[in-house]
Amino acid sequence: MPERLTEMLMDTWTPLIILWITVLPSIYMAPMNQSQVLPSGSSTGLKRLNEEQRVLHRSKRGWVWNQMFVLEEFSGPEPILVGRLHTDLDPGSSKIKYILSGDGAGTIFVINDKTGDIHAMKRLDREEKAEYTLTAQAVDRDTNQPLEPPSEFIIKVQDINDNAPEFVEGPYHATVPEMSLVGTFVTKVTATDADDPVYGNSAKLVYSILEGQPYFSIEPHTAIIKTALPNMDREAKEEYFVVIQAKDMGGHMGGLSGTTTVTITLSDVNDNPPKFAQSLYHFSVMEDVALGEPIGRVKANDLDIGENAKSSYDIIEGDGMDIFEITTDAQTQDGIIRVRKPLDFESKKSYTLKVEAANIHIDPRFLGGGPFKDTATVKILVEDADEPPVFSSPTYLLEVHENAALNSVLGQVTAHDPDVSSSPIRFSIDRHTDLERQFNINAEDGKITLATPLDRETSTWHNITIVATETRNHSQVSRVPVAIKVLDVNDNAPEFASEHEAFLCENGKPGQVIQIVSAVDKDDPKSGHYFLYSLLPEMVNNPNFTIKKNEDNTLSILAKHSAFSRQKQEVYLLPIVVSDSGTPPMSSTGTLTIRVCGCSSDGTVQSCNAEAYVLPIGLSMGALIAILACIVLLLVIVVLFVTLRRHKNEPLIIKDDEDVRENIIRYDDEGGGEEDTEAFDIATLQNPDGINGFLPRKDIKPDLQFMPRQGLAPVPNGVDVDEFINVRLHEADNDPTAPPYDSIQIYGYEGKGSAAGSLSSLESSTSDSDQNFDYLSEWGPRFKRLGELYSVGESDKET
Repeated sequence: MPERLTEMLMDTWTPLIILWITVLPSIYMAPMNQSQVLPSGSSTGLKRLNEEQRVLHRSKRGWVWNQMFVLEEFSGPEPILVGRLHTDLDPGSSKIKYILSGDGAGTIFVINDKTGDIHAMKRLDREEKAEYTLTAQAVDRDTNQPLEPPSEFIIKVQDINDNAPEFVEGPYHATVPEMSLVGTFVTKVTATDADDPVYGNSAKLVYSILEGQPYFSIEPHTAIIKTALPNMDREAKEEYFVVIQAKDMGGHMGGLSGTTTVTITLSDVNDNPPKFAQSLYHFSVMEDVALGEPIGRVKANDLDIGENAKSSYDIIEGDGMDIFEITTDAQTQDGIIRVRKPLDFESKKSYTLKVEAANIHIDPRFLGGGPFKDTATVKILVEDADEPPVFSSPTYLLEVHENAALNSVLGQVTAHDPDVSSSPIRFSIDRHTDLERQFNINAEDGKITLATPLDRETSTWHNITIVATETRNHSQVSRVPVAIKVLDVNDNAPEFASEHEAFLCENGKPGQVIQIVSAVDKDDPKSGHYFLYSLLPEMVNNPNFTIKKNEDNTLSILAKHSAFSRQKQEVYLLPIVVSDSGTPPMSSTGTLTIRVCGCSSDGTVQSCNAEAYVLPIGLSMGALIAILACIVLLLVIVVLFVTLRRHKNEPLIIKDDEDVRENIIRYDDEGGGEEDTEAFDIATLQNPDGINGFLPRKDIKPDLQFMPRQGLAPVPNGVDVDEFINVRLHEADNDPTAPPYDSIQIYGYEGKGSAAGSLSSLESSTSDSDQNFDYLSEWGPRFKRLGELYSVGESDKET
């Protein structure tokens, strides 16, 4: 196929190329250089040139060549001639040499340096490079001197139809609503052709449908796909596979083509009403079903999908519209029938309902096809269940007087079995609600009796629960609350609200109110409390006090005279009788204590004791308290002073033993120096826990609190003691808790390498008699006394 295409192209274009080269050179000549370069000494040519310029008034072109084009993808047995370069200076003597440079010179394009013919050596592809810019120059073949300046020209690659159209964005997916009208826009496709869109028809595309008719059509030039059939139904066929072809050369024979696929999906519209799967549904339910419990489901199918398939359910007719309800399941779109009110098999055994399913979202365009709803009939059968007993009342209220006799009947509860069998009922009291067992109930007739005495003042209300149980089925149990109110009787005598103690001034006036007292009664009469106050018969005519009843049910105590004296009598006792108005009336006697006190001129009580009468005038109780406070403060100051003095006398360093500084210490044994390992226990140095090397200061409190150092593990006996002491010394130097004062450091190890030698007397080659201590006198006044002692020793030895 490629060879045939090549032969056809050559047969078509070869005559045109020959005609173009031979006939049209003057049409496409372009002025590349306005100067004429002539050989030196050519006067004849110059004269002719001046004449032509004078006649034509223009410069003569120096270069003459054909405008150059070359066909892409052209191949043959020999290189293709692109064009020829020629200059007027070329007399044909072969003294001029043509040179070519620029894009592809020497590789793609080769020039004959004698004739100026340019040949294309390779097949060219316009889609890779559409034109090449080259530079031509004529030089002297012998001297290589340029005869004219270089000139630039372009070789254009002419396009042929060698690229088929391509759908870069394919395959395509599109969506169009179902039931759309003819000509509804679906989508648009686009193909590209790499050929030259300007030259010829190689890139002129025409679109057509290869598959997908008669449902869809495409515009040949715009590639817009539209619907071609009306009322395409998604429920019949949802997806269509369409093949689109793009062909170049304007769609004519010989053009190249490319194809793509378009998957077109019909989107759903609400064009279908809901439809019940069956027209009659049967359900059965137990009469003791819980309220809100589902008893069945109905389903209206809709051929549509998504929002268009959603339906709502309603009960539109029936004898159980107030007993049942229907709701929509959002997940399954089922209609769920539930119980709204209790069912009773004995009163009604069946119900008939008419339910309706209707679309929620309706498309007005399709209303002409009928209503988007459907109905069905639902029959519900109520089945008998063994029900628990039913009390005649949901609650009971009983009243009883607090002085009611034991075993007296307070009231009665009744219950019955609602079932057809009507089982006998037994009654009982839930003892969790009657822990003190104050009440009993007759198991047969439900009469409640009193078991223990009641006291309203202790508890006014008693709430118990009565249990009714079927004798044939003990699992069937019902409960009912019973509230028992205890009614009041007058069984409590009134008494004073509190123990009153009255104070009477010596300088009081006759008729003065000494005290106002009130009474309380635990009983609660319906008409309210009304108290009567009186004095004992033997106190009615007492010469000191009298009583007066107030309107607010209180009592005022009044003085009869003003001649009261603490020296004569300090305390008076006044018995008062208080009675209520109940039936029978109850009374009690309370004694009021009245103290005679000394008062100020304005009636303020100052002292009620007889001893206080002899206290010096002007020394009040506040003055005594102030004197005592001063004495206590002085005692506290003395104690603090003594404590501080003791604290100052204590030493700054806590140490039980006497301070060894500036004291002479006598040792009874000499010691063996560094070689003596038996004179002391070296384990003391190796175990820092056995040495009390730190003595706390009492006069210094550190500003910062440091964590105590972690104790080091005991050092093995084989450790170097010198290294051990150096480690401990380094730790002490870097310890922030170390005391900042001089302290005694006792070292039990002498050390090695001392310049003074060993201090041990063992293995010493010299004795005290061989030593000279005269140098001690040269050490200064501090060692003067020591030098005299040793010098005296020397003189004694000599004598």
